[in-house]
Amino acid sequence: MSAHPTHEDAAEAHHAHSHGHGAGHGSFKGYMTGFVLSVILTAIPFWLVMAGVLDSKLLTAVIVMGIGVVQIVVHMVYFLHMNPRSEGGWTMMALIFTLIIVGIALAGSLWVMHHLNQNMMPMTHEMMKNMP
Repeated sequence: MSAHPTHEDAAEAHHAHSHGHGAGHGSFKGYMTGFVLSVILTAIPFWLVMAGVLDSKLLTAVIVMGIGVVQIVVHMVYFLHMNPRSEGGWTMMALIFTLIIVGIALAGSLWVMHHLNQNMMPMTHEMMKNMP
């Protein structure tokens, strides 16, 4: 055995290192599945809002937000290859952190919009008649 590592030794070490963490690798099928799911998860909320499918605006908003969260998870799993085995579980921690941040952002946005609507737009029909 020589004192200097050969090209094959380096390639073997790199190969062993890259798979030692259990990193996910994408395939064409995986990327296409993610793409199709993303298109469907974009089209459904668009259809719900534009066609006025549901009578309840609150229910429509809740469904659109839920589909948005599902779409974020789809992107993280199919495009960022996050799973419990990858990188010793750290990518799953990143997924959980992302879901918490998205939840806070969605709840905060809805809270702000609700209070802006309640406090900044208190006009009645009579008030509108008296506008200049």
